[in-house]
Amino acid sequence: MWLVGTLLFVAFVFFVFAKAAVARSGAQAAADAAALAAAQEVRGELVDGLGGAIGNDDDWLNWLAGEGPGADGVAAATDLAAANDATLEGLTPGSVGGFPSFKASIVTNYTVGESLIPGTENTQAHASATAVIEPRCAPEPGIDPIETVAFECGSDGNFELDPEDFVLEDLPDASVLFSVYLAE
Repeated sequence: MWLVGTLLFVAFVFFVFAKAAVARSGAQAAADAAALAAAQEVRGELVDGLGGAIGNDDDWLNWLAGEGPGADGVAAATDLAAANDATLEGLTPGSVGGFPSFKASIVTNYTVGESLIPGTENTQAHASATAVIEPRCAPEPGIDPIETVAFECGSDGNFELDPEDFVLEDLPDASVLFSVYLAE
């Protein structure tokens, strides 16, 4: 009888830890999604800024390097956190390896729930993740950036754009210009 009671108690304890692990996993998924959403929103702003700089001056080099001012990504991160039943606690811009990054910190809207361990019924899971925007293209060597807009994007090819007859649709896709990935 005591063996059955002990086994039941152990089973309940494992159940509590499993519930906590599920909550933590859900929190990490929400943090990952929020960080990636912020970085992708800013990547879109970088592409728009690059398009606006082409034909106006040689500032397109900064935009191509991912150095132009962009959106803060908070709206996209908040939306993705909410879609994953979590709340964005903060979004911190930074740098990883010299590239722009965004660290999203979230808390779940749900708790671990009731269990044999007191205090878990109100415990929410917290997590954070960092997404990086890495430029995938570089200006072609030896060009005059005021006269010529030409850049190489590795295996995606070389691009030469006419600054006098440029429209935003001439740019390659944002995913060709900038890579977005999780750093942590």
